[in-house]
Parts: sequence; structure tokens; C-alpha cells
Amino acid sequence: MHSPQTNAEKERRKPELLKDAIKEGKRSYFDPKHDKNVIRVLPGDHYVSKKGSEMIVTILGSCVAACIRDPLTGIGGMNHFMLPESNTGNWGTVSATMRYGNFAMETLINEILKTGCTRERLEIKLFGGGNVTPGNVRVGDMNGQFALNYLKYEGFVPKAHDLGGPHPRRIHYFPETGKVDRLLLRRKDDATYLKEENEYRSRLPDEVNTGGGEIDLF
Repeated sequence: MHSPQTNAEKERRKPELLKDAIKEGKRSYFDPKHDKNVIRVLPGDHYVSKKGSEMIVTILGSCVAACIRDPLTGIGGMNHFMLPESNTGNWGTVSATMRYGNFAMETLINEILKTGCTRERLEIKLFGGGNVTPGNVRVGDMNGQFALNYLKYEGFVPKAHDLGGPHPRRIHYFPETGKVDRLLLRRKDDATYLKEENEYRSRLPDEVNTGGGEIDLF
């Protein structure tokens, strides 16, 4: 006689909507658990949500995501970026890498401001920068430090940040409320989530480039 399934077992057996979306190349899908339309932010991309019915999701290895919103309007968005690495295995020239990172941050911030939000009200949270790539260069730490430095130089203070460490992250961002669910991806098969980020890394500019866990709320 089989014992009844626990809720946790039933949850694990549900179809993995995000994995299916990655496999099928879908940018959006409906998540009945959260009752939200899910928008996936791919590496090198960004998205701004003006609807309370949306959840923004991304998978981060060594890349960093900034979750930025205006608490008054509930409008906010997320980017997903990585600084290019040089062909020596060290970080590229300051001018090249900084321009790349600055563009990723400024594009998201400016698009949010264009909706009528004000710079002074922006709430910013940073995630990612895991050291998940082989080699002596701690790529994740470099990406994370850039993001922190960018906010400092631009006069922003992050409301929360979760950067570095050895594990990839899965991020669920709800711009309307500012809540972020962060899941560390510790299982071996979780590496399949990083397929898109690895492909993105290989496409970074040639002149500076070479070739399940606990959920935390922020």
C-alpha cells in the first residue's frame, strides 16, 4: 500500500515551468502558483514592468541583476549583465568594462525614469555575482563589486544586496511590492539553468573577451 504524497512531494512533481520556458525559448508564461504573468530577463537584457500582475524572473551565475523600482508608483524592472573578461584571463581595460556595466545600469534606470518615476525615490536591490566559472579570476566578485561601486558613485544606497558565494541564484522579483524571492541553486542538475548565461558570456565583445536550495526574501 502506497503512502499518500506529502505537499512537498507533490510540489516537486509539478512541471518545472521555468525549465520548460528555457528549453522552449519562451520569454513569458503564466505561473498559477503566484497567479502572475512571468517575464524572463535573459542575460544582457532588461525589462520594466508597469503592471502589478507581473513577476520578473532571471537565473544568475556570475552575472548580476539590479532590481529597481519606484515604491510610490510600483513601476520597476530588472537587468542582467556581466562585465567582459580580457583575453589574458584578467579583467579588461577599465574604460571598456566600465562602459559595458554603466550602459546596463543606466539603460534600466533611464527607462524607469521615463515612466514618470523620480530618481530620488528609486529602491535598488542587487543579486548574483556567484563565483561559478572555472579559473583563477573570480568573475562573480568582479561583477558584484562593479555594481556596488556604480551605486556608490551615482549616489544610491542599495536597500538589499546578496552577492558572491559559490552558487547560482534564481530570482523572482515583484516590482509592485519590491519583494524578491532568492533561491540558491545547489543541485547538480541546476547547472542546466545556466545554459543561456554561458552562451551570453561567449558572445561578449571580442575586443575584451575570450572565447535546490532555501528561499530567502529581500
